Amino acid sequence: MGFSGGGDLRFRQLLLSFLLHTSWEMGRGQIHYSVPEEAKHGTFVGRIAQDLGLEAGELVPRLFRVVSKGHRDYLEVNAQNGILFVNSRIDREELCGRSPVCSIHLEVIVEKPLQVFHVEVEIKDINDNAPVFPAAEQRLFISESKQPDSRFPLEGASDADIGVNSVLTYGLSPNEYFILETQTYSEQSKTLSLLLRKSLDREDTPEINLLLTATDGGKPELTGTVQLRISVLDVNDNDPEFDQSEYKVKLLENVANGTFIVKVNATDRDEGINKVLKYSLRSIKPKGNYLFRLDENTGEIRVNGNLDFEENKFYELQVEATDMGTPPMVGHCRVLVEILDINDNPPEVTVTSLSLPVREDAPPGTVIALISVSDFDSGANGQVTCSLSPPVPFTLVSTFRNYYSLVLDGTLDREIVPAYELVVTARDGGSPALRATASVSVGIGDVNDNAPAFEQPLYIVFVKENNSPGSHIFTVSASDPDAQENALVSYSLVERRVGERPLSSYVSVHSESGKVYALQPLDHEELELLQFQVSARDSGFPPLGSNVSLQVFVQDENDNPPVVLPPYAGISPVTELVSQSVAVGHVVAKIRAVDADSGYNAWLSYELLSEVGVGRNPFRVGLYTGEISTTRALEESDGPRKMLLILVKDHGEPTMSATATVTVSLLESGQVLQTSSGVARQPAASSIVKGTSLVNVNVYLIIAICSVSSLLVLSLLLYVALRCSTPTPGIYGPGKPTLVCSNEAGSWSYSQQRRQMVCSGEGTVKNDLMAFSPNLPPCPPTSDRNQQETKKEPLGKVSLL
Repeated sequence: MGFSGGGDLRFRQLLLSFLLHTSWEMGRGQIHYSVPEEAKHGTFVGRIAQDLGLEAGELVPRLFRVVSKGHRDYLEVNAQNGILFVNSRIDREELCGRSPVCSIHLEVIVEKPLQVFHVEVEIKDINDNAPVFPAAEQRLFISESKQPDSRFPLEGASDADIGVNSVLTYGLSPNEYFILETQTYSEQSKTLSLLLRKSLDREDTPEINLLLTATDGGKPELTGTVQLRISVLDVNDNDPEFDQSEYKVKLLENVANGTFIVKVNATDRDEGINKVLKYSLRSIKPKGNYLFRLDENTGEIRVNGNLDFEENKFYELQVEATDMGTPPMVGHCRVLVEILDINDNPPEVTVTSLSLPVREDAPPGTVIALISVSDFDSGANGQVTCSLSPPVPFTLVSTFRNYYSLVLDGTLDREIVPAYELVVTARDGGSPALRATASVSVGIGDVNDNAPAFEQPLYIVFVKENNSPGSHIFTVSASDPDAQENALVSYSLVERRVGERPLSSYVSVHSESGKVYALQPLDHEELELLQFQVSARDSGFPPLGSNVSLQVFVQDENDNPPVVLPPYAGISPVTELVSQSVAVGHVVAKIRAVDADSGYNAWLSYELLSEVGVGRNPFRVGLYTGEISTTRALEESDGPRKMLLILVKDHGEPTMSATATVTVSLLESGQVLQTSSGVARQPAASSIVKGTSLVNVNVYLIIAICSVSSLLVLSLLLYVALRCSTPTPGIYGPGKPTLVCSNEAGSWSYSQQRRQMVCSGEGTVKNDLMAFSPNLPPCPPTSDRNQQETKKEPLGKVSLL
């Protein structure tokens, strides 16, 4: 395609203008369409999604929608393809009156992310309104004395359309007397008159009937008609004449009722009654008959209602002056009243498209709501600014003329502030300024950002053994500052193994209440300390949790009686042989007993039950040693045989006991002693024989002690090797055993169901084996044992805490 030099330059200029216009429109963020009024339902307006750069496939997922402010749903959009179409009848004259520009402003909203586009649809006028005269007939009274070229005003027609559709041309039916004359004073004012071409003769033609036709400039043309009935009058041949043919007045809106506007004045050159005038309002445009009143005698025009600039800015009053002659003569003038705006309308604030609640992890810049403001005033009175209060992590961002977005401007924490009450204030530029407010409640949506928390990291619980199965032993409680399901806490055990058994076979925790139950009776002798963890987890996504440790100490109950060890454990009594010549304090036998309990419940004492009817008994038993010894020299009167009943009891509540029976046979000096082991021995005849017997006993004891010590050393080495090759159980391992020994001053007790430690005490020839219990202190030195026996104080229970 080729262009001449001048044509090429002009084409470039047009192209540049088009590009600049397009860039300016895009910068404004607004799309412009136009549609004629009275378009049928479904009429295509524009491809709004395509023009906004949106894909058809993303319209439904992004909740594509159109919001029309302040109007009915004249327009609708197809959410599937983004085509804007006419939804209902649009009457431009009903919508915008005689405003030269008529537009419908739409907000196109899409979410994920939230975006707002502004669309302006201009409603084009069509020629759908025919010219209309105020009345179907106009009557004129014209004196026959009127000279040719006299003018007689007519009331013209009005057309509700605008532009060329409202431009009217008039035509008069053919006649020999009158022609039609129009004069244009301004765009808002056009006068219509009949011009007399030929003198009238009432006797020849008393009445003339004409048809006045008004035709608009639309395509196709529409017309309106009015019948003119002209009565020809005689005599009074001078019309009243006004000082001015047109009066112009400016008046503030909302002036008080009865305010003086202007005074019109007319004169008549006739004499007498023919010059007496009466004033009247012929018409008021547009439709303002009730807003003004005219004094028929003085010609003063006053306000008779509420003048509102926003309703109408201009009024045209047709005033007539009629004399009292016969026939009456009429003079005409116009009064043009311009209404001036004052700041009498406060701004209006509208909040739309609230995205609530706002998640507390929403990033800064998130759009919360769309706010539009408007003011019916004009100029500075209609310029509106917005502000937000109180100081909050939100701000207002201007997106378009009189449109704002409420945007997140900081971080949110629902646990600190669960909701915000915002006040949007709109203030106009008038003096004094008017303002309006709108409240916006912004709720904060919870996010699972807080884990359940216990009051303390460790709980210590004391439970007596032999509890009933399923008994409640403790309650754990965790709190979560989140809301709803994020704050719904459930509890569970952190499963592990306790020895060879799972933790869940010992205890359980209720998932909702946090109550901890013992599933079986606990046995102090089997398990002193049970350590485990309880987990608290909320129901959020993802769930958060925390653990708390519990140490359950099983307290001992006196539920085990003492047990006498062999050889005195049988039902039949054991016989011990004693020579009558033994010295005072000679040990005849030693009763040994154990108690599976611990502490005071395992601290044993021995008591010799006296025989009824027997005098002073030559034997006694050590209170804590169990040794049976002589208290005096033996005599023949004591008899050949003594039956001793030994009571062994612990210090628990209630006390539990056991008995042992020992028969002591008295031998005369020199007789061979038959021991309970069946070995015959000579009574202590000389110190050499006695020493030899004691040496033999010591040899056996030494061999036994060495054997036990060797086994103990091997066991310790094996235990250390196993500990080094396996992980340390940590806080969940069984409690360390506590050493308990006994010698002449203490009891020999131990737990039959726990690991035992064996040691040997140092003392006299009658050395005893030492056993260790997890609950009692280690063996005291030899020097302290006699003091313990003398004081006879019980061993204290070791605190497990």
